[in-house]
Amino acid sequence: MKNFILTAEGVNKTFDGFKAISDLNFYMDEGELRTVIGPNGAGKTTFLDLITGRSKPDAGTIQFGRESTELTKLNEYQIYRLGIGRKFQTPTVYVDHTVFENILLSMEGSRGVFSALFARVTPAQRERIHDILKTVGLGEKIDAKAGSLAHGQKQWLEIGMLLAQNAKLLLVDEPAAGMTDEETAKTGELLLSLAGRHSIIVIEHDMVFVRQIAKKVTVLHQGTILCEGSVDEVQNNERVIEVYLGRKHHHN
Repeated sequence: MKNFILTAEGVNKTFDGFKAISDLNFYMDEGELRTVIGPNGAGKTTFLDLITGRSKPDAGTIQFGRESTELTKLNEYQIYRLGIGRKFQTPTVYVDHTVFENILLSMEGSRGVFSALFARVTPAQRERIHDILKTVGLGEKIDAKAGSLAHGQKQWLEIGMLLAQNAKLLLVDEPAAGMTDEETAKTGELLLSLAGRHSIIVIEHDMVFVRQIAKKVTVLHQGTILCEGSVDEVQNNERVIEVYLGRKHHHN
C-alpha cells in the first residue's frame, strides 16, 4: 500500500452557481513534488483553499497524512498545525524584521510577544535558523531587514518560513511570478532539493519553470483533472492542447 500524503475524492465546490471544483479525485505520494497547471478559472486556487480549510467543499473528502486525517472537518488553524503550509503568490514577510527574526517568528511554538521572544533564542533554535537560511540561500542575508530583499529573495524567505513551521506539505502558488530567469532557476533548484523530505504542490503558469521541476504534472480544467503525466505527455495530450490553445480563439 502506497503512502499517500494527500487524497481528495469526489470533491465538489460551487460558488454562486459556478462549479469551481467538480468531482475532483487527486492522489499524491508522500515526498512527491507535484506541479498543477491549468487555464485561468480551472480551480487551482480553490483547490488549495479547500486543502487549507479556507473554504469547505460541498461534497467529497480530503485526507492528509498517514493517519488519513479528514481535513474538511477541521478549521484553518487546525490544518496548519497538522503541517500544511501555504505560500501565496505575493510574499508576506515581516518587512521591518530581519531575515533571522522572520524565521524565528515562524518557528513552532514561538508565537510569543516579540521582545520576549528575541530575548531568549536558544542555541538549538539559532542553529536551526542558520540551517534553514542556508537551505533557502539566504545565509548571507541573516541580519538584513526582510523589506530590503529582492522579490526572489522574499519568496525564498517565505519558503524558509514554511520550513520553520515544520510543514510536511508545502502548497506553493506561482512561485516564478515576477522573478528573473536566474531567480526562477534557483527557485526550481530549491523546490527540487526539498522534495522527498517534504511533499510539495506547486501551481504554476510558467512552462519553462514547470519543465525544470516537474516529475508529474496534473492538468486541471473546469475544476476537474483533465490528465496527469510527465511534462511531455501532458504537453502532447490532444485535450490539453485544445484547452490551452484551441479554446482561446473561440472566447476572445
